[in-house]
Amino acid sequence: MNLGGRAAHELTPCRDPSRLGDNSAMPEAILSVQHLVKRYGDATVVNDLSFAIAPGECLGVIGPNGAGKTTTIRMCLGLTVPDQGTVTAFGLPMPRDALAIKTQLGVVSQLDTLDPDFSCAENLLVYGRYFGMKDAQIRERIPSLLEFASLTGKANAKPGELSGGMKRRLSLARALVNNPRLLLLDEPTTGLDPQARHLMWERLQLLLQEGKSILLTTHFMDEAERLCHRLVVVDHGKKIAEGAPRDLIKQYLEPEVVEVFGSGALALVDLPLSGLAVRVEVSGETVFFYTRDAKPLLLALAAYPQLRTLHRPANLEDLFLKLTGRQIREDA
Repeated sequence: MNLGGRAAHELTPCRDPSRLGDNSAMPEAILSVQHLVKRYGDATVVNDLSFAIAPGECLGVIGPNGAGKTTTIRMCLGLTVPDQGTVTAFGLPMPRDALAIKTQLGVVSQLDTLDPDFSCAENLLVYGRYFGMKDAQIRERIPSLLEFASLTGKANAKPGELSGGMKRRLSLARALVNNPRLLLLDEPTTGLDPQARHLMWERLQLLLQEGKSILLTTHFMDEAERLCHRLVVVDHGKKIAEGAPRDLIKQYLEPEVVEVFGSGALALVDLPLSGLAVRVEVSGETVFFYTRDAKPLLLALAAYPQLRTLHRPANLEDLFLKLTGRQIREDA
């Protein structure tokens, strides 16, 4: 479904999104963030952060709690003024041209900001007025937006009558009311069950197929791998890695992982078979063996039938944990 009246082929996607790297204020970038710094007292929460997004691209920003992701989103929206650096969207500087930029933006925040007193259709109508759209124009878009969100039968329902997944889809539909070129999504699927998350992913894929651009922050690594053309990994406010998901996995990780858990698993760390892996990590009661060839290790583990094993390829979660650590952090 095309929600914007422009076919995907009318937009011009970047031919090589990987070129939009560290210092890439390129003409085709729909959003360019250059050397952002934000401090609160003695704490530097965003530290010399740069990235850019091409038309039709989904860029994921991942990192632990307190890494600076939401602060970065707020600076991109002009809600927080950076201490250093620049944000440029559609060729316009933020926050100087915030109003002009926001007419082309759609935003889904972490928190539910739907008006509980309005129906689904009324939420879309009132939100469209903020962009100066005429009621007739908004009402014409409402049926297709509700259909896109799989909420056609809920037009007259209020948010309190909706499930969590329905609310998130309504928030996404609301963010599309002005037919934005760029969507800023701050952990849009947090709190959703697997079915609701998969439906949201399907909808976001449709938007990418229409040529829209997305800046996505998420804690779900499967979400990042499914949706994002490129990833920026942030920790302590700094960019520590950037690239396509599979390229990052290949760059930083061994290709195979064997997880071992069960009574006595931790004792394996001190046994000779740990030498069959390039790298060994422990998290809770699970031992992770990272290897280029798991066959010798699996043969050796056959001598421990009381243990359970999982042999799998390396994934984004492994990358995330290697680059940012396994220690749980409090929200910042």
